[in-house]
Amino acid sequence: MTAIQITRAADVLPEEEVAALQPTIDAIDRLKRERNAIVAAHNYMTPDIYHLAADITGDSLALAYLALETEAEVIVLAGVHFMAETAKLIAPEKTVLIPDLEAGCSLADGITGADIRRLREQYPGVPVVSYVNTSADVKAESDITCTSSNAVAVVESLGVNRVIFTPDQFLGSWVASQTDVDVILWEGSCMVHDKFTGQEIRDYKAQSGSLPVIAHPESPPDVLAEADYVGSTHGMISWVTRNQPEKVMMITECSMADNVAEATPNTTYVRPCNLCPHMKRITLDKIRRSLETMTYQVEIPEQVAERARLAVTRMLEVGRQD
Repeated sequence: MTAIQITRAADVLPEEEVAALQPTIDAIDRLKRERNAIVAAHNYMTPDIYHLAADITGDSLALAYLALETEAEVIVLAGVHFMAETAKLIAPEKTVLIPDLEAGCSLADGITGADIRRLREQYPGVPVVSYVNTSADVKAESDITCTSSNAVAVVESLGVNRVIFTPDQFLGSWVASQTDVDVILWEGSCMVHDKFTGQEIRDYKAQSGSLPVIAHPESPPDVLAEADYVGSTHGMISWVTRNQPEKVMMITECSMADNVAEATPNTTYVRPCNLCPHMKRITLDKIRRSLETMTYQVEIPEQVAERARLAVTRMLEVGRQD
């Protein structure tokens, strides 16, 4: 554990907890050196993973870029399964490990490649944009993928009047509000973000006084209507860092505020709190065991990977927009 890691962790974790975790962190660091491995952690990971074990952190798009750029031979994806698949798609020569095979996603579980084929039959000639929160099978049937940070740009990059957008109906609805392109929606949603309500946000505002609200676009429309800023996890971090508000209400997964607090020590986070049970399946002990046993390795059939990789590559060419 480096001095920088300890300093960052001290802002969000008690000194006693850091000391108790030290043997596990030391084992992870040793295994990373032996395996030429890195730990890539999503912004929703718990602070112990985010601050003490991770070599790279970010949202889905950032992790995709970093997986492409790293010289490490092994990537341990501290996130959920579709993220590990995405890393494997764009860096097929690397070994990608997911510490828990049950770390899934309600969005990815809510649509299949067969569903995309049926949509194409229903809307012939209309291109399919699929959120990166999908399986490789779904990506393989799509024209292009997107993340919440570049969804609008991806839709407009196609130069068409109409698109099919899957699987998140709320992100798709928000995209539709930001563009003149007609967006056909699939009725999927994130089990974390769809729990938030506009009334809940209004009640918090009434209790806390006037304060800015920033929200992830996977949230329902009545929640986004209460927001001063709507954007990806990366976009929300950038907004808080840039504006340095005294208080801010952050509408997304609970661990997010813990992980950005060290970079914004003068900001108090007011947060209606919903946890992602899938993200929380990833623990320090599971990361250590993953490196010890080199499990669980992500494999994608090449006939699927080749087409899915094309959809992801097209997304990366559009890049980040927030």
